[in-house]
Amino acid sequence: MSEANTPKKPVVLTCAQPTQNLHIGNYFGAIQNWISFLDTHECFIGIVDLHSITIPYKPAELRQNTYTCLAQYIACGLDPEKCHLFVQSHVTGHTELAWVLGCLASLGHLQRMTQFKDKSAKQSSNSVGAGLLYYPVLQAADILLYNADVVPVGEDQKQHLEFTRDLAQKFNHTYSDTFTIPEVNIPKVGARLMALQSPESKMSKSDSNLNNTLFILDKPDILRKKIMSAVTDTGSEIVARDDKPGVTNLLNILSLTTGTPIPELEASFIGKGYADLKSTVADAVIATCEPIQKRYTSIIEDKNYLTEIMKRSAEAAQKRAYKMLAKVYRKAGFVERPR
Repeated sequence: MSEANTPKKPVVLTCAQPTQNLHIGNYFGAIQNWISFLDTHECFIGIVDLHSITIPYKPAELRQNTYTCLAQYIACGLDPEKCHLFVQSHVTGHTELAWVLGCLASLGHLQRMTQFKDKSAKQSSNSVGAGLLYYPVLQAADILLYNADVVPVGEDQKQHLEFTRDLAQKFNHTYSDTFTIPEVNIPKVGARLMALQSPESKMSKSDSNLNNTLFILDKPDILRKKIMSAVTDTGSEIVARDDKPGVTNLLNILSLTTGTPIPELEASFIGKGYADLKSTVADAVIATCEPIQKRYTSIIEDKNYLTEIMKRSAEAAQKRAYKMLAKVYRKAGFVERPR
């Protein structure tokens, strides 16, 4: 079958900000889900550095974190031969499309977005940047620029995806059918691993208490120390129940790292104590993270390799982005750029 007659794969687009370290919740709740699309979809996985400047940051750290994030993605199993691991600022079109979409977005809608309300509440009104308010529009542009069919996200991003769908529908209604209305994909397994010290809260990369989070690059002794000090619950029964959030979280982590269903794990710990559970969880987490850490160490040292992946992926992303942006500009009434 010729390339022209080869059926096109549906497009998956997912993005995340570059941060220094990913945690095991990111690995099981996001990256493993992304990997499941590699053979069946054309995957665009963006490292969205433009989003990172909506709050105070250090430029040198952002630059290094972009390399670190890319190296961790590859080490975790995102094969750069099967997906486009691009950097947002390397592709022309994200901010341009955001402007067009922003002209369709209402100020009231943006001000009601949960993330804006939560983050702006932590700052004085004089220090809240407009970028924080405009963040969902740029996020919508990230998705619609690639006309993605499927967008895998965490539960906390569901509101932003609904906003994206609304903007796509509004553009289509205002001008004519242009954008695919993307399907939201929220993984059911591993999507919400909880903080070790406060298991009522989600495990987070930005948690001020580092003992709450199991980073995939934490050394084995650090991982073990964090797990052995994890909060458990009253009583001694090792079961997953709403009234035992600490034990439930540890069982979830163990189930994900070993592939063993929770009922089987509960049965295996009958007559055993919390120390046995924590020690077993620590062994399983370390066994999961060590090979990733080994791959990461060799990858991060090869900046030429990482730069080449960025370049190749940006070229593939740019080709699709230019095509979509040209269509949007034409629909919006802009004169075609002289060649």
